[in-house]
Amino acid sequence: MQIHPNFKLFLKSFDSADELIAFLKPKFETDANFLEELFNEEEYIIVKTSGSTGTPKPIKIKKEALLKSAENTGKYFKLGNETKALHCLSSEYIAGKMMWVRALHLGWHLTLVKPNRKPLENIDASFDFAAMLPLQVQNSYEKLTQINKLIIGGAPLDAVWEEKLSQFPNEIYLTYGMTETITHVAVRKIGEKKIFHCLPDIKIEIDKRGCLMITALYIAKEPVITNDIVTLHSESSFEWLGRFDNVINSGGIKFLPEMLEEKLANYLTKPFVISSKKDQMLSEKLVLVIGAPPFDIDKDTLFENAGLKQYEKPKEIVFIDYLPVNENSKINRIDVKLIIDK
Repeated sequence: MQIHPNFKLFLKSFDSADELIAFLKPKFETDANFLEELFNEEEYIIVKTSGSTGTPKPIKIKKEALLKSAENTGKYFKLGNETKALHCLSSEYIAGKMMWVRALHLGWHLTLVKPNRKPLENIDASFDFAAMLPLQVQNSYEKLTQINKLIIGGAPLDAVWEEKLSQFPNEIYLTYGMTETITHVAVRKIGEKKIFHCLPDIKIEIDKRGCLMITALYIAKEPVITNDIVTLHSESSFEWLGRFDNVINSGGIKFLPEMLEEKLANYLTKPFVISSKKDQMLSEKLVLVIGAPPFDIDKDTLFENAGLKQYEKPKEIVFIDYLPVNENSKINRIDVKLIIDK
């Protein structure tokens, strides 16, 4: 791993990795620790998975693969050297690590802020590129035009916010990826059809479950098998439908809660999720769980406005104090179910 001669941090150039690490240590220790790993003599780095569907686990990723992933992002978004980029993600996770790799390898001019909900607060500069979590986007709404190309990942973005962001003049994308694929391997532009388009050198197919399989030789010789149910639109594009892990079998009908949630998103202002409870007749019954104090709600009107078919309508509405989330701000569906089953 070498530092590109055009790389700058806060408009400052660095003659060596050691100089850069020493500069970061006092205020950005997590970033400095990652760079120590990135520039050591090992051929790989250790990264922990997000834990979206289970306990986070460490995996090895070759540094050569990190560089190839960075090149793919640069190529797809046309981000050459001297790209002005904002880094506002935690370098404990792959998304934050890859912002460093892109900047160092492609010769970007990087501005670094500690991860927080309002990364653009007190920043008036404009940027060519940035990556954010949905929560950061929502708390930076009035300043997002400072970023020419913005990618959003790490957690789902609801339909209401997608509609808001579609009105922006800058380019905003949702990403599809995971730790095992070294962040995004496909992106979908906000405001366009809900189809993800793969980055260069990515091949996709589906398995017997209807789940996406991703092949990228720079990542691994074997396909990365996911639990994401998709519809393929071409050999390089797909529509995401939901998680195989989340399928609810109610009365012999299999439901993807994400698809029902998408229909309801425009008609509920409180945080919510579709879950299930054990039922004597149906085995599992659909339940609408709202993370708020109880309030009056006309469920018949709600479900009708959302266009839910009769068999799609939740049999019960449950209010809980809040919807539990994991470290990446994704709703923890397992914990939701544990709460409503009590």
